[in-house]
Amino acid sequence: MGLIDELKESKVFIDTALFIYYIEKHEKYLNTVKPIFTAIDTGSINAITSTITLLEVLVHPFRLNNETLAEKYREILLFTDALTTFEISNDISETAAKLRAKYSLKTPDAIQIALGITYGAGKFLTNDPGLKKVSEIKVISLDEYLV
Repeated sequence: MGLIDELKESKVFIDTALFIYYIEKHEKYLNTVKPIFTAIDTGSINAITSTITLLEVLVHPFRLNNETLAEKYREILLFTDALTTFEISNDISETAAKLRAKYSLKTPDAIQIALGITYGAGKFLTNDPGLKKVSEIKVISLDEYLV
């Protein structure tokens, strides 16, 4: 089964790195992530992410004082119809704390995974294979599907 077929089966949380690879046209990953974002745009993949993603992707453009790049990130994260960017709630924070305690995750990773679980994502697409130890959601590492 290919990556797109696997992602079509349930709601998918898209982790930060994939947005960076897509927007900044990462040489190694662009051919793998571009079809994902095409499928999101056409509604074939039901995708979610969090405002943690927005925070993480905006650091680089702000360091470079590159408002054009920052706007590209805002556009995809805040105005893509088939992608919902959720804010962090108290319930998500508590779930994240439990995940941190159980798996010794970094805070941003725990929040991202907690949000995915809370909003019903069946899959968590990342490029951090260390997150595969989490059993509450199916973690898929992008490197497993490189084109």
